[in-house]
Amino acid sequence: MMYNFVIDCNRLKHRGPDWSGLYQHGGFYLAHQRLAIIDPASGDQPLFNEDQAIVVTVNGEIYNHEELRKLLPNHKFRTGSDCDVISHLYEEYGENFVDMLDGMFSFVLLDTRDNSFIVARDAIGITSLYMGWGLDGSVWISSELKGLNDDCEHFECFPPGHLYSSKSGGLRRWYNPLWFSEAIPSTPYDPLALRRAFEKAVIKRLMTDVPFGVLLSGGLDSSLVASVTARHVAGTQAARQWGAHLHSFCVGLENSPDLKAAREVADYLGTIHHEFHFTVQDGIDAIEDVIYHIETYDVTTIRASTPMFLLARKIKALGVKMVISGEGSDEIFGGYLYFHKAPNKEELHSETCRKIKALHQYDCLRANKATSAWGLEARVPFLDKDFINVAMAIDPEWKMIKPGHIEKWVLRKAFDDEEHPYLPKHILYRQKEQFSDGVGYSWIDGLKAHAELHVNDKMMQNAGHIFPHNTPTTKEACYYRMIFERFFPQNSARLTVPGGASVACSTAKAVEWDASWSNNLDPSGRAALGVHLSAYEQQAALASAGAAPPEIIDNLPRMMKVGAPGVAIQS
Repeated sequence: MMYNFVIDCNRLKHRGPDWSGLYQHGGFYLAHQRLAIIDPASGDQPLFNEDQAIVVTVNGEIYNHEELRKLLPNHKFRTGSDCDVISHLYEEYGENFVDMLDGMFSFVLLDTRDNSFIVARDAIGITSLYMGWGLDGSVWISSELKGLNDDCEHFECFPPGHLYSSKSGGLRRWYNPLWFSEAIPSTPYDPLALRRAFEKAVIKRLMTDVPFGVLLSGGLDSSLVASVTARHVAGTQAARQWGAHLHSFCVGLENSPDLKAAREVADYLGTIHHEFHFTVQDGIDAIEDVIYHIETYDVTTIRASTPMFLLARKIKALGVKMVISGEGSDEIFGGYLYFHKAPNKEELHSETCRKIKALHQYDCLRANKATSAWGLEARVPFLDKDFINVAMAIDPEWKMIKPGHIEKWVLRKAFDDEEHPYLPKHILYRQKEQFSDGVGYSWIDGLKAHAELHVNDKMMQNAGHIFPHNTPTTKEACYYRMIFERFFPQNSARLTVPGGASVACSTAKAVEWDASWSNNLDPSGRAALGVHLSAYEQQAALASAGAAPPEIIDNLPRMMKVGAPGVAIQS
């Protein structure tokens, strides 16, 4: 973090309990709370170049740091930290080096030779970052709102894939992939190319000097992460230090779909599995802490962040400091249930682009802050830059959901290996569960009931006057908003949270796909469930006629089982 005067760094100490670093140069201050993952012994920050003229504080991981060091043969590195390359790359390439970094990162770099500085954030916004301005003209940068909201007149989210330069006084986008323009790609689907790209993304994230594991919900995405990790962890530096037996972690209400599925996947992969239970009351008791740490009032994000927040605490208590997780797949492959209604491949592709661009406000925010609240790091291989380029270049016709092609079919098929199976068939073709649904369906019902006790009808009638921006439309949303405003009352804070109509995690644009959705704007996957089951009924008709693929026929009983009114459950 970079400030023009010192603040209380303890506000962010939860993110980095291993070391507190502070550097001052004139009116510039760089403060850092370190969570030591790579080179815990000597990688304390701030980091410097050889003559200490260039100073850097970084949050994140640079996975290709060893390759980058080879491009800098005339430089002497002080530490083994992956982030040590940044100051030296700046010396060689100036502000244009950021695209060379392969990883997740937010950093501030101060060049004391001319008192200039740059700020940059990773391509998708996996790491969180905010920028603020004080009345005295000071510029503030922080990983969380709470690092600057009391001291700045205005602050906002620092946009992903961007760089701020004090020399120009403005932002510019350094991340410019082909898919960003939303032009429709035409590359034919190559399942092996997709599989190889994902395996590479997972393997590079096994770089660690501390104990680690995988988050395993038993759904497709986390199960693939666990499967690929289990295949490749042997022989890595991490395995030599901590053993090749992979640890997996799951959380849910007792007898929830995720717990059962995760247990089965863990048994299949042979992981050391840790299953944690929470009650609806446990979750409700944590809501205020969750909103304080996640810094949002978005309903879906809070629903999903709470069990992840509770799980992260348990994981850290076991001595684990890093986990690999499955965020990003649904955005890339159109995996949410509402994608059944995509009218054509052009609309589907545009929606996936919009979803990826917004990830920093939703799932990335949740994954980063729910884990960082307890000094735990989450890595997300589906959001690897190279993997996204491969996946988003596929002709979106292959991603369309239709008879014989369930959601994320291209990903499922890529890992459908008869000879060396990655997962059991019924897991590989398991129906999508939103995290907040999969941990147990009574979780959302319990939240709604709790909100009813705290928000009355009169409050809802006047919600538009109380909260004119992003006016809450449900009592649950109003309850979260009241808590958020208590912690972060500034107008700038409420503007950092996205709004707009949504059904089952859709963007506002996708709500237009079905006129009936405007009357059922529940952000949970339940709102689109009828669409989902209707599609499987079509596949069932094809199956009875022998026209559906074998993997669909084998798994239809699980796909179509209904365990509660309006709620699909895995058997």
